[in-house]
Amino acid sequence: MAKKVAVLVVNPVNGSGLFQYLETFFENGIPFRTFAVADTTNVKTNSGLRLQTDDIIASLKGHEHEYDALVFACGDAMPKFAENADKPFNREMLRIMKRFAEQGKPMIGHCAAALLYDNLGIARGRRVALHPFLKTVVRECIPTDDKAVVDGNFYTAQTENTLSEL
Repeated sequence: MAKKVAVLVVNPVNGSGLFQYLETFFENGIPFRTFAVADTTNVKTNSGLRLQTDDIIASLKGHEHEYDALVFACGDAMPKFAENADKPFNREMLRIMKRFAEQGKPMIGHCAAALLYDNLGIARGRRVALHPFLKTVVRECIPTDDKAVVDGNFYTAQTENTLSEL
């Protein structure tokens, strides 16, 4: 059976990073499903392009066992997360990230992904690549200057421009 990937799409999402993930999966025949971290499947990119995801994050709850990996497609993640931290879709995203990590499934992301992993305590002691501006705020991960890092089941890149190094 082919691997299947759940792709978390924040709103707004970094279109360049999201499209790199999706193109890689498509070209390699890896099935995936996109989940908006929002109350609607209608999201946009940082540049304003409107996108329709397959579903919303709430629909992933209870179906984590159907996926072999989790991708966090970053965008304006931290400012938007701060604005919406109390929203059910953000709380659900964090619970789902934690469940995937607890099951040892690959956790893939760029930019602020490692910061979220760090805040959840799921990447304690792991070497990570994350946006250079965020290196000083992680507490339990080991921030690196590497463009991309694989440490155990964590696959991280500094930005969408370094995803190809994973």
